[in-house]
Amino acid sequence: MLRAFSRVIGLGWVAVAAASQPARPATAHEVRSPDDGVVFRIARSPAGQITWATSVRGLPVIEPSALGIVLNDVDLGRGAMLDRVERYRVDETYPWRGAKSQAVNRANGMRVRVTHDAGVQYTVDVRVANDSVAFKHLVPGTGRRVPDGGSMFTFPSGSVVWSHGLRDHYEAVYERRLIEDVPEGDWAAPPITVKLPGGGGYAAISEAGLRNYAGMALQSDGRRGYRERLGHSHPPGYPYTLRFGEENAKRLSAAAPLEGPIATPWRVVIIGRNLDTIVNSDVIHDLSDPPDPRLFPQGMRTPWLRPGRAVWRYLDGGENTVDGIKEFSRLAAELGFEYQVVEGQWQKWTEDELREVIEYSRSRGVGIWVWRHRNTLSDPAKRRELFASLQKAGVVGVKVDFLDHEAKEVIDLYHDILRDAAEHQLMINFHGANKPAGESRTWPNEMTREGIYGLEHRRMEAWATFNTTFPFVRMLAGHADYTPVVFGERRRETSWAHQIASAAILTSPLLVYGGHPGSFLSNPAVEMIKSIPSVWDETRVLPPSEIGELALFARRSGDRWFIAAMNGPTARTVTLDLSFLPEASWRALIVRDNLENDAAVVVETRNVPRVLEIPVRAAGGFVVRLTR
Repeated sequence: MLRAFSRVIGLGWVAVAAASQPARPATAHEVRSPDDGVVFRIARSPAGQITWATSVRGLPVIEPSALGIVLNDVDLGRGAMLDRVERYRVDETYPWRGAKSQAVNRANGMRVRVTHDAGVQYTVDVRVANDSVAFKHLVPGTGRRVPDGGSMFTFPSGSVVWSHGLRDHYEAVYERRLIEDVPEGDWAAPPITVKLPGGGGYAAISEAGLRNYAGMALQSDGRRGYRERLGHSHPPGYPYTLRFGEENAKRLSAAAPLEGPIATPWRVVIIGRNLDTIVNSDVIHDLSDPPDPRLFPQGMRTPWLRPGRAVWRYLDGGENTVDGIKEFSRLAAELGFEYQVVEGQWQKWTEDELREVIEYSRSRGVGIWVWRHRNTLSDPAKRRELFASLQKAGVVGVKVDFLDHEAKEVIDLYHDILRDAAEHQLMINFHGANKPAGESRTWPNEMTREGIYGLEHRRMEAWATFNTTFPFVRMLAGHADYTPVVFGERRRETSWAHQIASAAILTSPLLVYGGHPGSFLSNPAVEMIKSIPSVWDETRVLPPSEIGELALFARRSGDRWFIAAMNGPTARTVTLDLSFLPEASWRALIVRDNLENDAAVVVETRNVPRVLEIPVRAAGGFVVRLTR
């Protein structure tokens, strides 16, 4: 029997054509991407293990790996049979925010019914796009059941992997290794990125649609594979035990039961021939629920959701007083920045002092965000009372800190905070956070989150390799609050031009600058700093970008293009091929390295040819702003 129908999702159409096949045992099913290049195969081994594999243009990306969900200690992927399959298509576009202004969700899917020997029937839902594959488990039923991870990801021999462990939760430095050199038991915080052998391109593992479930990390089997591991099984990170104690961490090591039907988050593999493809993938937010129109009547474009740039008195000096904070708002206005993020000192102010800062800042076009410890937001009634008072005072957003775990109760708290904040038209920035998993589509009041090793950390000896790695690993999951652009000692070996370029390469709709605003206003590159936006209409990764060596991005805002480079530890001359630009005469503002001094820049304005060569220092960089 064949049936076809359509429905509206977000602002686009999803066309679904579903074909139900007769209920008979099968050994394998396949689904291909719309361009026919990516293939997902689900199969049953002779021993009764459900497996999956994926390839692109005939080259393996994930080799046959276990596929399953563990429920009440029973692995439903073992001793199971494949049954009927229902196929469907997804085709939609919707407004987005960050690396681009419009997202595209185009994929082929199948829902495979699986029957376990114990009589349990469930569904594996699969999506295959031109740049990704994803799957999730749907298990009907009633009562309390305890889920756990049962799926593997096995990479081909010769793959190179970039990952970091869990000791510091999601704030750690990436290590580059051959997949064969990753030892058994090694932990990895998603996303991890892999360069495939034989010119196969790149792949990255993460998750999407994380809700009512524990977060996922990965653990190596020492044989080129990673197993999904849920939050209760993760070794507690140092930030969590420092703030909440070992006993609390032990409490979260117990798996959380779920009531009724179970829907896992999507397990996602982003796939691309080149770095541009994986950076531009929309799959993480494609697989997440659209926003509630009651809370966000215009979705991502709801008027009180306003991206922007912020000053921040924490890393680089400034008076920690009411007058000092007002001065930062004055400087933010001079820069044309939209916001200031105020750390915990505001909690010691009187109501009149808070109102004074907010009104002074608002009169200069600067909105105030305030910091809050997540412990003060755990009680629902007190949280709503606080949010109501902040809304009344005129606060525009809250920076919530110290979540530091992926147990289900912490994941639930993310969503509870976002929902209650939306009720009071407050934007949110999470710190001490895990990786994003599409929450900012469901809750577009999430403007950014940390989950990255940023300039807050003093113990980094050299930034260049890390800064040319995170755009191709961590940023694949979504926005990141790295707090860029510091001209003092925190920048270590990186040049001023490298620091300015980081603001144009980082994706963060709330772009919080780490440096003192006075240092920006006195910098020769102040015009460039003022002009870099926090959201983009289009992003391209240009050759010769290479993970850990060079991040070279072209980004469009309206009719202006910005080309930014962060260089790794080796000096080079970067050749820019500008043939992708529309035919026009282009005028360039260029901020580049002073090759003799890393604490200086060369600023020049000139017409540009179609090919432009720019020398960069080791750990240097540049930004080119192009206008017609």
